[in-house]
Amino acid sequence: MVASAPRRPRGPRGRGSGARTGASWGWGLTGLLVIVALWEGYKLLGPDDGVVIAGTRVLPRTTDLAMPHIWDMIVRLAEPVTRAPDSPPLWGVIALGALTTLGIAAAGWLLGLVVGVGLALVMQRWRLAEWGLLPWIVLSQTVPLIAFAPLVKSWGSQLSRGGVDWQDWMSVALIASYLAFFPIAVGALKGLQSPDRIHVELFHTYAAGYWGELWSLRLPAAVPYLLPALRLGAANAVIGAVVAEVSTGLQGGIGRLLVQFAGQASGDPAKAWGPIFGAVALGLVAAGSVALLGVTLKNFRRGEAL
Repeated sequence: MVASAPRRPRGPRGRGSGARTGASWGWGLTGLLVIVALWEGYKLLGPDDGVVIAGTRVLPRTTDLAMPHIWDMIVRLAEPVTRAPDSPPLWGVIALGALTTLGIAAAGWLLGLVVGVGLALVMQRWRLAEWGLLPWIVLSQTVPLIAFAPLVKSWGSQLSRGGVDWQDWMSVALIASYLAFFPIAVGALKGLQSPDRIHVELFHTYAAGYWGELWSLRLPAAVPYLLPALRLGAANAVIGAVVAEVSTGLQGGIGRLLVQFAGQASGDPAKAWGPIFGAVALGLVAAGSVALLGVTLKNFRRGEAL
């Protein structure tokens, strides 16, 4: 009787995962510090009128109006939005707007997840559907979002079912899902098609059926492909929500704050950067939420995909 090979201990593997997580945070912090150093270095050494080549400005002006100091932007976040006595701090207004946009983007991401995975399942099941649908899915992403958003709002305002009227935030969520479903559909399709032919034939030999093959083979194999697609879909949903808020004029979100504070940049340049920081944080929260979802799915992956 041949002795089986000993199983590898899981302890070092866990420590390796922790080291990779620490390295990722370290590199992220390093990248942030590099951006700050480049910003302040260019502001210190660059010309006031920016770098102009052949009559075209290729690098921005370095005046305080165009490029405030990083510390001025951070300090401005703690100050009131306006000079009114009861004015809330800037960071509070931005946080509230970011939460509003995050909720709308989450609704759009969930809708994009359902549509994207559904299309991937159809295209994987029937090759003819893949030939017919995939080119149109790719082509759909070439539609200019700025022009598309007002149309969606106009169409939605004409809808009313069961006494429930179409709300403006629904238009924004629909546009967010429009950007989110594309990477999810492509990533899910790639993952569902990833199992080796020998494994598929083994399931056919056992007469597992389509649903058994899908649940036990194709979905676990698709997880490593689907998780990056979900992160990209979450980022796209945030971008779509912000752009749609600007295009449709929806109040309360981070997109509207971007437009509103940009109009005040001439008198308060540091204030205009607050919503930009909020949008960046919003994208990080969206991507981090999908990363947490990946932790819950780690035991569902196929062994060789780990």
